[in-house]
Amino acid sequence: MEIEKELLPDTWLINLKKLNDLRGCFVKTYAKSWARAINIGDQNEFVFAEEYYSISKKNVLRGMHFQTPPHQHKKLVFCAAGAVEDVVVDLRKGANYGKYCRVTLDSSTPKLLMIPAGVAHGFLSLSDTNIMIYKTSTEYAPENDKGVLYNSFGFKWASENPIISERDMKHIDFPSFDSPF
Repeated sequence: MEIEKELLPDTWLINLKKLNDLRGCFVKTYAKSWARAINIGDQNEFVFAEEYYSISKKNVLRGMHFQTPPHQHKKLVFCAAGAVEDVVVDLRKGANYGKYCRVTLDSSTPKLLMIPAGVAHGFLSLSDTNIMIYKTSTEYAPENDKGVLYNSFGFKWASENPIISERDMKHIDFPSFDSPF
C-alpha cells in the first residue's frame, strides 16, 4: 500500500498492490500499519462498525451521502469490479468548506479512498457493472443519514443524464445546507 495523495484534509487516496496469477488476483484493502501512518481513527486505528457493498450498472449515480453527528463516520471505499468516477465534497466548516475532488476508482488499478467524517461521498458508474465496497466507523443511523444534491456544489459529472434514486434527488441543495460539522 502506498499513499498517493491527500485530496482534502484527512481525505486520502491510497494505491493498493494487486497480485495477479493464473487464478486471478489478490488485493489487500486494509492494514493497521498504514492506517496509523496517516493517523485515521480513534487512537490512530480505524475500527470498522459496518461494511457494505453496492452493485451498479453503467451511468448510475449514488450520492452525495454522509451521516450527521453523533453518528458521523469515517469511510473507506474501493471499487472491487469495474470503474467509477468517485467524488467527495468537504462539509466541514472552515477554509476547505465546499471544496471537492474527483478520482477514478478502477478495479484494474486498485485504489482505496479514505473519507473522514464531515465529507460527503458519491460516485458515478463508468462501467457496465461495478462493485463498490464501503467500510464505515459507525453503524447506520437512519435519522442521521443525509445528503446534498449531486449537482448543487459546482462539480460537472461525466454524465448529462445519470440514473439517480428518488431518495438522492430529494437531498438538500448545497447552498441551502447548514453544516453540523
